[in-house]
Amino acid sequence: MSFDRATIQSAAALLAKAGVYVGTSSWKYDGWFGQLYTPARYEYRGKVAKTRFERGCLAEYAEVFKTVCVDAAYYTFPTRKYLEGMAAQVQDDFRFAFKVTDEITIKKFPKLDRFGDRAGKPNENFLNADLFATAFLASCDHIRPNVGLLMFEFSRFWPTDYEHWRDFVADLDAFLGKLPKGWPYAVEMRNAHWLREEYFACLARHGVTHVYNSWDAMPPVNEQMVLPGSRTNPARVAARFLLKPGRKYEEAVKTFQPYDKIQEVYPDARKAGAELMAEGCDVPDRETYIYVNNRLEGNAPETIEAMVESEYFRVMEGFKDRRSGQTGVDTGNGIDTV
Repeated sequence: MSFDRATIQSAAALLAKAGVYVGTSSWKYDGWFGQLYTPARYEYRGKVAKTRFERGCLAEYAEVFKTVCVDAAYYTFPTRKYLEGMAAQVQDDFRFAFKVTDEITIKKFPKLDRFGDRAGKPNENFLNADLFATAFLASCDHIRPNVGLLMFEFSRFWPTDYEHWRDFVADLDAFLGKLPKGWPYAVEMRNAHWLREEYFACLARHGVTHVYNSWDAMPPVNEQMVLPGSRTNPARVAARFLLKPGRKYEEAVKTFQPYDKIQEVYPDARKAGAELMAEGCDVPDRETYIYVNNRLEGNAPETIEAMVESEYFRVMEGFKDRRSGQTGVDTGNGIDTV
């Protein structure tokens, strides 16, 4: 497939009008040159300048997509300056999804160099609502109109973290109850067998969205979608297509770099993404956020294009603008116009 930039630009804009935001997980990939990005925009003395590209490519990204997942926020608390700098590159109708910093979501620090002396030790700030409000949320407040999703991503818990899954649900329930109201919170889990009625009910009590996620040890998104109670927030649905289940992250990185083309099609993910888009268009007063990572098939923009143009989406009634009541007209290429 050859990425059709203009077609996806039109489709993403139309979907956003219907409350369906589709984009990628992170965006600074030079493998997208000639596809999503124009190398000449970042040249200095005849060569693409990496710093110029990384500093300014979000503006070009936002010419096509209406949302992006900011993975960088997971590793350090974002500053007001950093967030305002990103918001200055996008339009008013653009929405950011932020992964909340792992200082809040890690129960015990992994034995990784980046954690220094804390590696292998319990995290005293795990589920610290006050720290989250002051160190993370306060910065987001300055770009609040552009915030579409705040995701608490919990890496896989082990028996040494929680002997019983209900203990985590109890801790999560208490944490969510302490959070400032009115923000678009979401939770992403990596313990497949914890996707139970009590977990979904906990999120529903607080109006928090469960994030469907395609990951190594998680069930496929289409299987999560049919779990009773999994749509925990009537106002918001979210999904992240990151890895094909059963594939390790390191393997995907090695297999798919430099992320310049599709290398392995994953039909079930494409179908699930298309169904979520169609469902989002048909449900009034709901926002839907869908993010695709390069490590799913090799090239996130092309995967999104395949979802948008798939038969599963094309046979639906079309892109609907819920706010105007207009229905798109099929142009024959899977993209509707209004």
